[in-house]
Amino acid sequence: MSGKKNKVAAIQMASSPNVSANLLEAERLIGEAAESGAGLVVLPENFAFKGEHDRDMLTLCEDDDGPLQGFLSQMAQRYGIWVVGGTIPMRASQGGKVRAACLIMDSNGNQVARYDKIHLFDVHIVETDERYVESNTIEPGEEVVTVDTPFGILGVAVCYDLRFPELFRQLMEKGAEIFVVPASFTAMTGKAHWETLVRARAIENLAFIAAAAQGGYHLNGRETHGHSMIVDPWGTVLTQVPRGTGFVCVELDQEYQKTIRRTFPTIDHLRL
Repeated sequence: MSGKKNKVAAIQMASSPNVSANLLEAERLIGEAAESGAGLVVLPENFAFKGEHDRDMLTLCEDDDGPLQGFLSQMAQRYGIWVVGGTIPMRASQGGKVRAACLIMDSNGNQVARYDKIHLFDVHIVETDERYVESNTIEPGEEVVTVDTPFGILGVAVCYDLRFPELFRQLMEKGAEIFVVPASFTAMTGKAHWETLVRARAIENLAFIAAAAQGGYHLNGRETHGHSMIVDPWGTVLTQVPRGTGFVCVELDQEYQKTIRRTFPTIDHLRL
């Protein structure tokens, strides 16, 4: 496959509490990525909203329909592209909590898959004295999600999931050829681990990764690492956005992936 259908873009943002402004920025970047030939566009985690407090996202919680879902559908349909919708807050079974849901829209604007973030970021970063307790507001998902697309089989993960290779192995066992990873890594943890983790997950599974991140300063006083990137199955960073808003767009060489999986068959050598 070649041309527009096989080009993948990862979008980077520095989202704020202003939903309208975030959606305008996302729309601009999606449009530019589509003009660059992308047939699949990946948005970052929390692309539509980063509030001053985690619980602020409860006000945006959606059920089976809502403006954020409508936006993703409209973008996909307008540009005739597949969209991996970062994460948006969706209704949880527990009261007072949401699911961090990543919705995948096909080029007709139909939702074809949904992944709810499984691993939650409950940590204390000593160096900057930052505390994150996602489990206070987010209910974890349980399902490992892949979806068949014109670009190959996508395996979906979100941010903190990168630290759990077992998830990616399960995605690979379900046929994943490309991992899409919306993220919002902190500046501190991103500098230490982001590129290493993205490249490791690609190498272990001989898979492409399109990792779309938040990158910049946010009104809540926190800073995200950025460095959205697309990595090939050999672990090579094909392209990346260091800081600020923007996107990267690359044509995936699926024949190259097939060759590597055939001639360097680490997946077939798994014994444990």
